[in-house]
Order: sequence, then structure tokens, then C-alpha cells
Amino acid sequence: MDTMTGAGPALTDVAAAVRASLRTSTDWTDAARLVADGLRGRLPGPEILTPEQRLGDPDNVAGHLLHTEPDGSFSVTAVVWRPGQATRIHDHITWCVVGVLQGVEHEELYDADLNRAGVSDNLPGEVTGFAPPGDIHRIMNTGTETAISLHVYGTDLSRVGSSARRYYEEQG
Repeated sequence: MDTMTGAGPALTDVAAAVRASLRTSTDWTDAARLVADGLRGRLPGPEILTPEQRLGDPDNVAGHLLHTEPDGSFSVTAVVWRPGQATRIHDHITWCVVGVLQGVEHEELYDADLNRAGVSDNLPGEVTGFAPPGDIHRIMNTGTETAISLHVYGTDLSRVGSSARRYYEEQG
């Protein structure tokens, strides 16, 4: 189901690219890689959201469920991050692909012992993907403008509610 009426052809193209990628995937790691490859160069612009949605929420990271595949195989969500907003450290219940539409998303990766294992600043047009295990991370907007990203998860978010499996406390 498309839960947003204004996304139009851009969302249709994203869903078609995800479907095509999943037809040849063999496992979650493969799905994340193939979906990320399929979305590179095909990301919509921030106008996939309404002007009001692009403003975000002053108190929390704002997620907008845009599409749930009828068979439950994936969901597409747009996330709006105002400057300074961040997730808690978490992992996921399934594979995930993130493409930056606007701004910069700062991502910190962690190992199983919650030691920081990497840091990246993802710019507009960049697409990354990962799958459990090895998917512990935190995303934040360290910039001065609102960031918007498109997240594709290998599950029906309208049914499960959240892609997060566990939240972790930062070590020392």
C-alpha cells in the first residue's frame, strides 16, 4: 500500500527497483547489496515528501512510511532529521538500505562489543546497505540543514512498527 498520495512516479520507480533486486537475492546480505546497487542513481529528490513533511519535527526524528509491498517483503520510509537529531545505538530485525536525499547523515558503526568500528558522513545520492548480524549503528544529523533519507527495510513496517531489534547503551 502506498500511504502517501503525492510521491507519484518517484516512489513507483523506487518500488520497482527494489522488487527487481529482490528477485535475484539469495539471503539478507545479498538483498541489501542488490537493493543498494539498484537504487544508486535512482533516488528521488526530497520532494517525494510534502513541504510540511520536509520540515521535520522539532522534538524527534520524523519517519514517514511511504510504501509497504503487498506481500510484506519490504517497506519504504522517508526519514527527516533536523540538525542535532540522532537515533540511539541500535540494530535491526532485517536488512536495510539507506539513501541520502538531502543534507548529510553521519553514521557511527559499532562491533558486537559496542566499540566504535567506523564512521561515515553520507552525502546526497549515496546509498548504503547492511544486514544482521553486524548492523549495530547510530545515525545523526551533524550538519546545519535538515537531512532527509530514504530507508528500505526487508519487512512490512506497517505490521511490525519498527525496524529496530534492540537498543544499546553507549559504552564509557
